Amino acid sequence: MTDDRDRDEAPVIKVTDKRRFAKLAEAEGPERPSASASDESARSEPAAAATDELTEARAKADEYLQHLQRLQAEFDNYRKRVIREQTSTLELAAEPVMRRLLEVLDEFELALLHAREDVDRDRFLKGIELVYAKLMDALKAEGLQRIDAEGAPFDPNLHEALMQTGEGTGEPHVAEVFRPGYTLKGRVLRPAGVRVEKDVS
Repeated sequence: MTDDRDRDEAPVIKVTDKRRFAKLAEAEGPERPSASASDESARSEPAAAATDELTEARAKADEYLQHLQRLQAEFDNYRKRVIREQTSTLELAAEPVMRRLLEVLDEFELALLHAREDVDRDRFLKGIELVYAKLMDALKAEGLQRIDAEGAPFDPNLHEALMQTGEGTGEPHVAEVFRPGYTLKGRVLRPAGVRVEKDVS
């Protein structure tokens, strides 16, 4: 009986042949990446794409900024050039006027010289009249015109009423000119200072 018991209690040894499983694994191919590794690569693809887009957008923004800065610099240079050209044009435009006025200045100097040497009133007066005529010719050549105001109907665009006389209800007219008015190339440079009178109807 003891022998039967010893046989029953003897440990059982199992033998498993692993060679068969190794052959199956080789047939299936290399090890597949785990699920977590494939998830990470799937997540990193959109992040890489977003990073590329961001880099491209920054490059475009830098390009636009440089273009804008170039345009601003060009505009500043253009503005400065226009100001220089306008100043130069005004200086050149004043030159012919100054030449004409120099002639008048010469005449004034001659008149003053003769007035100191010769006190003949008539000759001095003629000299001054000549200078005045030359000055008016020079100014007329530039477009200056005197406003003929005396006796004309009152026009607030051309006349400045410094005084008003007459109690009439008629149309107002210029009775007297205190200060002459002038237009320059059709635009009022200075209105004539006048006394306005209303006639009795």
